Amino acid sequence: MEKDNSTTRKAASILVTGAAGFIGSNYVNHYAPLSDAHWVILDKLTYAGRLENISDLESMPNASFVQGDICDRNLLKRLFEQHQFDTVVHFAAESHVDNSITGPRAFVETNLLGSFELLHAAYELWMEGPNALKNHFSHARFLHVSTDEVYGTLGETGLFREDTPYAPNSPYSASKAGSDMLARSYFHTYGFPVVTTNCSNNYGPNQHSEKLIPTIIRKAISGEDIPIYGDGQNIRDWLYVLDHCKGIQKALDYGALGETYNIGGRNERNNLYIAERICAALDDLRPKKQGHYKDQITFVKDRPGHDFRYAIDATKIEQDLGWKAEETFETGIVKTIQWYLAHSERMS
Repeated sequence: MEKDNSTTRKAASILVTGAAGFIGSNYVNHYAPLSDAHWVILDKLTYAGRLENISDLESMPNASFVQGDICDRNLLKRLFEQHQFDTVVHFAAESHVDNSITGPRAFVETNLLGSFELLHAAYELWMEGPNALKNHFSHARFLHVSTDEVYGTLGETGLFREDTPYAPNSPYSASKAGSDMLARSYFHTYGFPVVTTNCSNNYGPNQHSEKLIPTIIRKAISGEDIPIYGDGQNIRDWLYVLDHCKGIQKALDYGALGETYNIGGRNERNNLYIAERICAALDDLRPKKQGHYKDQITFVKDRPGHDFRYAIDATKIEQDLGWKAEETFETGIVKTIQWYLAHSERMS
């Protein structure tokens, strides 16, 4: 059953970290125009963050951008004191598994240390001490965005539930698991008002070109080989990014403090199917002069520690908060391809 929107918690000042990136930009682009709150967007603008992703917010009087690092304690303290944030939505993270294999330090610093600095900056503003929220921050919320990769890998059956033991298999997922544990500890130690969401694989507008789906689209259009790891049978549960953003908002508005909500699309597809489906859609949307896009698919050496299957059981958020994914993979991927074809500069 849908929650009554008239009971939605009203925020006055919102900090969104990592909002020039993929999921964060989709979130602020959708929700900031609907809100009377003041929005501060904090992003380090690494290679994964682009101001173009949030260019529509430039004309909004209730939104401002700050370039900065969540590991910068002094910056966070200054921003929290200046803006008196009563809401934090924390997207900022290093997130590419391959990069975590070759350069894990950045993942530990941003995902673990940065999350700690952010949690503690909010704690110092919102709370007198353990289990003592200040009266004017009694409605404060911290939404910590995480991933299903913290749970490790699945066999051919089973689903990740909120009570699935953590078993991360890459430096990326280990760093995210650590940040989840920090968020959990702040709730249990201090009574800190945090809610965590763990999502399945996202796709949609603004995703960085290094990720699987943009890579397939880019390689196909450019006439290059489309690389697929191993035999292409690795399975992911695919979630359209706007569906994810709506789930985050449900968790922020209605989620029980200290709880975790898994957000999944119930769209399990293997990587070879993903490539073939994109190629088939491109055959319709932008036909080649000769042959078919699927002829460009090639198999490459598998990456180390490549988890076989992820799949989320989204029953808790569906039943408790009234959220459900609206897009199937087949409808969402067409929207995604159309967006990339209209924004070809984003595929570079």
